[in-house]
Amino acid sequence: MIERYTLPQMGKIWEDEFKFSTWLKIEILACEARAQMGEIPVEDVEEIKSKASFDVKRILEIEEETKHDVIAFLTNVAEYVGPASRHIHYGMTSSDILDTTLAYQMKSAGEILLSDLNKLKEVLRRRALEHKHTLCVGRSHGIHAEPTTFGLKFALWYEETKRNIKRLKDAIENISVGQISGAVGTFDHLSPKVEKYVCEKMGLKPAPVSTQIIQRDRHAQYLSTLAVIGATLEKMAVEIRHLQRTEVLEAEEYFSKGQKGSSAMPHKRNPVISERISGLARLLRSNAVASLENVALWHERDISHSSVERVIVPDSTITLNYMLNLAINLIDNLIIYPENALENLNKTRGLIYSQKVLLKLVEKGLTREEAYAMVQEPAMHVWKDKSTDLKTELLNSKRVRNYLSEEEIENIFDSKEMLKNVDYIFARSVEK
Repeated sequence: MIERYTLPQMGKIWEDEFKFSTWLKIEILACEARAQMGEIPVEDVEEIKSKASFDVKRILEIEEETKHDVIAFLTNVAEYVGPASRHIHYGMTSSDILDTTLAYQMKSAGEILLSDLNKLKEVLRRRALEHKHTLCVGRSHGIHAEPTTFGLKFALWYEETKRNIKRLKDAIENISVGQISGAVGTFDHLSPKVEKYVCEKMGLKPAPVSTQIIQRDRHAQYLSTLAVIGATLEKMAVEIRHLQRTEVLEAEEYFSKGQKGSSAMPHKRNPVISERISGLARLLRSNAVASLENVALWHERDISHSSVERVIVPDSTITLNYMLNLAINLIDNLIIYPENALENLNKTRGLIYSQKVLLKLVEKGLTREEAYAMVQEPAMHVWKDKSTDLKTELLNSKRVRNYLSEEEIENIFDSKEMLKNVDYIFARSVEK
């Protein structure tokens, strides 16, 4: 399912062809740097560049015997290049190409995710403006609280998406480092100039200190950021799932012609996209935990992190790419039902205006405790008696009428007045 919805370039980043091509590019760049320094003949480098190639099937065949992927790769490349291959991988260790390549892959994947996030941001902005004044009830603890608007829901997600864009930019910047520093990172057999040259050509920066590997706190930050983004998508999905409940039905996922909701019940229209997003967010979080476990390694390095990263890094980037594209389509086509939202807002028969009554009584000179008690009594009666409403109870309350006129009580039950600052909120966010 993921492959069907994933952008083709994301999957391509994690294919063997892309990986080995990047390995070869790094090896050739290292040779170019050494030739510029006069360490190897320029003609040998030209020969390497003209002959160097690889065959994925052959590499895997050699690896079956060597049990070492980099040696298998170098052996296969040498079969194409011949004697000049002696210059390839000179003074380098496996992690020099493994970690520099992984950083390059993560940077490339991150840029795709960044593009997805920007698309999501724009969709959220458009829906926020569209429903800026579409009235609905706000909820706390799942219980009706006070009026809000659908536009503010979208605006909230818009702001969080902006923060996620910043987080991802920071994570990409932090992971965009390479190393060509040798067996334990001391440049014992290779000049730091080689590393500088290779990294510049790859669009990376040299890791200031790398021991034998690029330190895994960088990878943990990256994968944790993907998990945070996934959590935001889940947050949106959970809200939509709630809003689509039959008892609520203020919003609904687009249900296409020919779509089926249940194998048993023809009437069903389920929030399947939102549920899928919620489920996949769990994978991102578990992968982020695994990346944190990779930070502590034995001495300069071990390879306990390697097997983990072969799974969690491709899976997390591909999964989030898929989730973001699901979310973009979900929000873009989300159906809003203003009439149902208004019906729900009025379902508690005015109870959602209780704070306005309380504050109006405080303005009249009552203590907060006195005002609270005076409003809570009729409010509790409204909860129990479905035939009445809060406005009626207040108008019939002698205690309340000692402080509030009929006109003042009528004005309290005006939801538009409660939302007078929506324009202000939008001005400092969506319309900024």
